[in-house]
Amino acid sequence: MPARGGSRRVAIVGAALSDCGRVDDRTVYELHQQATARALDDAGVDLSEVDGFMSTGTGLLAPIEVADYLHLRPRWVDGTNVGGSAWEFMVEHATAAITAGMVDVVVITYGSTTRADLKRGLRRADLTFGGRGAEQYELPYGHTLIARYAMAARRHMHQYGTTVEQLAEIAVSARFNASLNPDAYYRDPITVDDVQASPMMADPLTKLHCCIRSDGGGSVVRVGEDRVPDCRRPPVWVLGTGEAVSHTTMSEWEDFTESPCVRSGALAFERAGVGPEDVDVCQLYDSFTPTVLLTLEGLGFCPKGEGGPFVADGRLRVGGALPTNTDGGGLSCCHPGMRGIFLLVEAVRQLRGECGDRQVPGAELACVNGTGGWFSSAGTVILGSA
Repeated sequence: MPARGGSRRVAIVGAALSDCGRVDDRTVYELHQQATARALDDAGVDLSEVDGFMSTGTGLLAPIEVADYLHLRPRWVDGTNVGGSAWEFMVEHATAAITAGMVDVVVITYGSTTRADLKRGLRRADLTFGGRGAEQYELPYGHTLIARYAMAARRHMHQYGTTVEQLAEIAVSARFNASLNPDAYYRDPITVDDVQASPMMADPLTKLHCCIRSDGGGSVVRVGEDRVPDCRRPPVWVLGTGEAVSHTTMSEWEDFTESPCVRSGALAFERAGVGPEDVDVCQLYDSFTPTVLLTLEGLGFCPKGEGGPFVADGRLRVGGALPTNTDGGGLSCCHPGMRGIFLLVEAVRQLRGECGDRQVPGAELACVNGTGGWFSSAGTVILGSA
C-alpha cells in the first residue's frame, strides 16, 4: 500500500555496499561516496538525477556534509537520527515525499569507520551514553549499551523461562548464514557451547552474543513508479512502513520484554496488506541476540514469551522455516556503528535473487526491522518483488 495521501507507488531500484570489513584506507566520506556511486550504477541512474538525499551518522550536519562531499544540491533532505533504525524511518519519509510528488529520485546512504577509529584510538569502546538530560540519572551506574540489552535478556529469561542457550542459537544461526556469504567478516562455524565459552561482557551476554565491529557503508536508490522503466534493475516495491519510539532511560521503559516494533510492525503489515505468515525472509537488527528475540515476538512471528523455543532447531538459518539475517547479520557479517542500511540492501538482493549460496528460493516478500538505541526506536519496512 502506498504511503498515506497519494497513489504513486515507490520502489527501490538500486542497492549496494561500499568496501566493508577491515577498511583502513578510506574516510567515512569516501565510504558514503563509494556506496552511493555503486547504488546509482546498480540502478542505472546518474548522480545529476538525484533530487532527494538522506544520510546520518557523520556529525551535526550529516546530510549536508555528505551531500556537499558528493557535489549534490538536493531540493529535499532528511537527516533523521534515531539510532540503528534511522534508515527504516528514512524509507517511510522518502516514500511519503515521493508519493506526494515532492521529489523523484532519493538516495539513502551511510558509511562508518567504527573499527578503524577504535584501532586508531579515535573512538571510545565502552559505549557509555549520556551526561545530559534524562541520561544523567543513569550514567553514574555505568550503564553501557550492552548492559541495557543484558537487562532485557535477563528479564525475558526470568519472566518466560527463556534460556541463554536459546539466545546463543541466534548467534549460531547468524554464523551459519555468514558461512554462505563470501563477504562476511566472520565465516567459521560456531556452536552454542562456543558462544557460551566466549568472554563474559554483561551477564548473561558473552562476546559472541554481541555484534561485531567493522567498517563499511551502504546505499539504496528510491524512485516513483513512473521512473522504474528507465532503471537498470528490477524494482523492489515498498509495500508498507511503520515507525515507533519508546524510552530514553531504562527506568522509563514500561516493559523490558517488549520492543517498540510491536507498534511499527503492526502499522507496516497493515499498510502492506500482508501478515507475518506471508513473509519469506527477514532482515532484523541484531546488535545483540536478545534484539532478534524481542523483534520476532514484537512483529508477530511467534507469541510473546515464546521466542526462545521459536529460534531453536535452525529456524533462522538459510534453509530454515524463517531465514533471517541471511548475510550473517551484525553478529557475523558487518556492523559499522549502525546497521539499518545493510538490512535494506540484503533484503533487496534477496528479492532480486542475487545472493548465491545464501539465496532463499522463491523469496518474494521481505520484512526489515531496524532497532535504535536500547529498544528506543523501531522502524519496520515490508518489501515485495511483485
